[in-house]
Amino acid sequence: MPTKELYGRYLDEFEVGEVIEHWPTRTVTESDDLLFCMLTMNHHPLHTNKEFAEDTQFGQRIVSGPFVYSLVFGITVPTVSGKAIANLATTDLRHTAPVFHGDTITVKTEVLEVRESKSQPDRGIVTVHTTGAKQDGTEVISFQRAVMIPKRRDDRVSSG
Repeated sequence: MPTKELYGRYLDEFEVGEVIEHWPTRTVTESDDLLFCMLTMNHHPLHTNKEFAEDTQFGQRIVSGPFVYSLVFGITVPTVSGKAIANLATTDLRHTAPVFHGDTITVKTEVLEVRESKSQPDRGIVTVHTTGAKQDGTEVISFQRAVMIPKRRDDRVSSG
């Protein structure tokens, strides 16, 4: 049976310059987008009305940007913030190209900084830059975030 020990990483397991190629990827469905729009009360016809969207510059409905961010963020959780104490900040969020129903999103994260906390010796902060791209390689989103991560405790008891 898997343990929580396998989910996420400790501070000392991050390396500046490391690039993480996240798995699995995810194909965005019409149902994903419409459900997210309804749950968040985003009723913009660009997401919910085929005829309206056909008369826009995109020629079709586009996936809601907050859904794209949430999906890409979620894909990173097992390897970036699975052991997080707190997500401290998300900055420089950019939606760089539209996502359409049926697009498959892949995600990469580069570790920009790893530093120990100045006030609490059992943790530190990891700053990362994450990008999402669709199947043809077009980047659709990028953002930076800072995550407070615990250090590996030396006093853990081996289960072994």
